[in-house]
Amino acid sequence: MRRHREFHPLALYFAIMGRSNPNRASSCPKVRSKRPRSASVAFVFTQYIASMNFLVTLDSLRTVEIDTRSATIPAMPPTKQSALLSSLSLVFTIATAALLPYAASQAAEHHAPKQAAQKKPAAKAPAAAPAAAPTAVAGGAPVLPAKAWLLMDFDSGQVLASENPDEPLPPASLTKMMTSFLVEQALRSGKLKKNDLVSVSQNAWCRGSSTESCMYLPLNGQATVIDILRGIIVQSGNDASKAIAEHMAGTEENFAKLMNAEAQRLGMTHTRFVNATGLPDPGHQSSARDLAILARAIIRDSSEFYPIYAEREFKYNGIKQGNRNALLYTDPSVDGLKTGHTQEAGYCLVTSSTRNGMRLITVILNTNSAQARADQTRTLLGWGFSNFEKATPVQPNTVVAAAKVSFGKADTVPAVLGSSWAVTVPRGQQVQTSVQIKPDLQAPVAKGAVIGKVVASSNGKPVGEAPLVAQADVERSGFMLRSWQHVTKLFGK
Repeated sequence: MRRHREFHPLALYFAIMGRSNPNRASSCPKVRSKRPRSASVAFVFTQYIASMNFLVTLDSLRTVEIDTRSATIPAMPPTKQSALLSSLSLVFTIATAALLPYAASQAAEHHAPKQAAQKKPAAKAPAAAPAAAPTAVAGGAPVLPAKAWLLMDFDSGQVLASENPDEPLPPASLTKMMTSFLVEQALRSGKLKKNDLVSVSQNAWCRGSSTESCMYLPLNGQATVIDILRGIIVQSGNDASKAIAEHMAGTEENFAKLMNAEAQRLGMTHTRFVNATGLPDPGHQSSARDLAILARAIIRDSSEFYPIYAEREFKYNGIKQGNRNALLYTDPSVDGLKTGHTQEAGYCLVTSSTRNGMRLITVILNTNSAQARADQTRTLLGWGFSNFEKATPVQPNTVVAAAKVSFGKADTVPAVLGSSWAVTVPRGQQVQTSVQIKPDLQAPVAKGAVIGKVVASSNGKPVGEAPLVAQADVERSGFMLRSWQHVTKLFGK
């Protein structure tokens, strides 16, 4: 019988478990265990839980008598022995029940490599990342003489066909789309009012000539903001563009800084504005893709004012002028946007057309005549509507996946499409979808929160993507359950 006045609680644990002191050298020969490492981990972990239970329970004990040979505790009252042994039994039961399935599965995996070595299954290829603005060209895309051109689907921003879409070129009066867009956004935000008066300075005023288009604002006179906006869009007035630029930013140079800031925000990466009119300047350039992006922003974000782009004429100061977009007179599906022409830029045209619920945007840059830009736009629109159609890959509120959630009261949450979604694909082609859920999603998760995305592809090419949102709330689990979830996550999945 040994008497220990001060002892480490683990000594008592090893005594009760019938194991020798771990600091004492063993005389038994070492035998390599055939038990899988994962099962050993589970076994040691259960013993660790038990020892921690003893550390807490026996913290107040200072003096006991231990017989390491008989594993008895003479100095401890029988009621306390019973309570301690019952606690030990309970802890072992819980830990073993929870970890035995994991240990068994890991033991099976311990033998699996020998069988897998005979024939390894082919690894799945990772899903291709969706392109920001993919090009889905159908067969027989038109060949146009314009230096650069582009066809874009409005809903998705997908480029359906193009030629030199990112080449910086002089945009001529297509520049005024940015000027009008800034005016429209200022009206929407309340910075400008429709009936605010705009003064016409000597710098803004113009008499008109064969090389310059004007609204014919009177020198030192005033015009309302809404008339100025119509003069920019319908009449392509340089005087209107300069006058509103000075009204909003003090000088045309300062207004150009606002234009460039907005272009950067929209992602117009090949654009630099020097003035509000598009008059020739070596540093004043844009691209077909950038102008399509701008046209899409006008249609989407300036819906209140977009009908002005379809107006065929505007009369101001007794002078009536027609819209130079010839397609407004010949194609009822066309409702905008802008023409442009200088000797350096050639003849340019940006249009938008809607047929059977599908809206397309076209850009023609640097062709040789007003008739040519109109004809090439008709060709591009006809080809686009004939060769592409809208498809709905997933219906709104359809559950497309069960997203795993860690540390929540629920283990999963349904992932659904939050709003309607359509893509444009070549006619007759099927649409496939793949789901990507955010990894390591943890509670709490709010209903409507974005938890992943669904990617649509056609003929092996991505054609669009849409966010997936949580269909319900997932609350964070309580402390005890969350602690156990941490443990199970550490030792298995």
